[in-house]
Amino acid sequence: MLARLEELRAEGVARAESAEDLGALERVEVEWLGRSGRLTALLREVGKLSAEERPAVGRTANEVKTAISGALAARREVLEQGALASDLSGAGLDPTLPGSPPPVGAAHPVLAVARQLEDLFLSMGFLIADGPEVETEERNFDALNIPSDHPARDAQDTIWLQDEPGRPRLCLRTHTSPVQVRALREHGPPLRVVAPGRVFRQEAQDATHEHTFHQMEGLVVDRGVGVPHMLHAMHTLIEGVFGRPLETRLRPGFFPFVEPGFELDARCPFCKTGCRVCKQSTWIELMPGGLVHPNVLRACDVDPEIYSGFAFGLGLSRIAMLRWGIDDIRWMMSGDLGFLEQFPA
Repeated sequence: MLARLEELRAEGVARAESAEDLGALERVEVEWLGRSGRLTALLREVGKLSAEERPAVGRTANEVKTAISGALAARREVLEQGALASDLSGAGLDPTLPGSPPPVGAAHPVLAVARQLEDLFLSMGFLIADGPEVETEERNFDALNIPSDHPARDAQDTIWLQDEPGRPRLCLRTHTSPVQVRALREHGPPLRVVAPGRVFRQEAQDATHEHTFHQMEGLVVDRGVGVPHMLHAMHTLIEGVFGRPLETRLRPGFFPFVEPGFELDARCPFCKTGCRVCKQSTWIELMPGGLVHPNVLRACDVDPEIYSGFAFGLGLSRIAMLRWGIDDIRWMMSGDLGFLEQFPA
């Protein structure tokens, strides 16, 4: 047994010292010291030895393992230093070859839709407005004809910030309408403005509802503005996004900040008889709108006897779903690269 151990030591050290690369060195380590290696296999026979022979064999086996491990470590250091020196020398490098191209990202589908709509509205003479995502209760609700006792507040499960004594009550905005309030107060009529942005609600999540999503709302205030102007803007918007007219329908809808209010629906692109996206109706709610309520104009210091206007809103996430055939809104905020890489740069 002792003689066989010495043979393993000599052969293992020699093989380690002659390994030409790291791959060969790894194979030597596995062959000699691995769980099924030659040294391990030999040590399984120790149990057959007498009690007097075992101590000497055990000591020798540890010395053999240490010797081979040391030879492996020393050769590994030499090979790694050689590889590093080769890399630093530039041997085999052709500086005239083009480098590896960096990975190219792409716009998020919601951002792509927002940019396209912004270009469309800029061509129609609209301003693009932005505002904070943390808003006051007054701008998010009161100025939009939604006082604290109005039942419409129940339809928007708001995420409130902790109250601070002596300061206005704050919330995460539930829509981008506060941006319209800011723009109308700052610029006054006549005004054409759209406000894209992220909004927040305590929604029960499903295929068409998410707690964080993106909207774009538009506002036009001028003399003699009416429903025909609103319908023209809505259909121009839809045709600009999808590149073709969609089958739509207009039905009454209640929104405290417009009167009368409407809902513009589009035919579901995923089915003909009903599915989980359209909730079996074959229609998808696309764009609410209506004529601006006089109370909203008054809250923005605009005389409703002189000026009128229309407002509309649409979910950018929902537009992206319709455009690319995405059947679940929860993908939009998932951060899943497998999902995002499907969309062109």
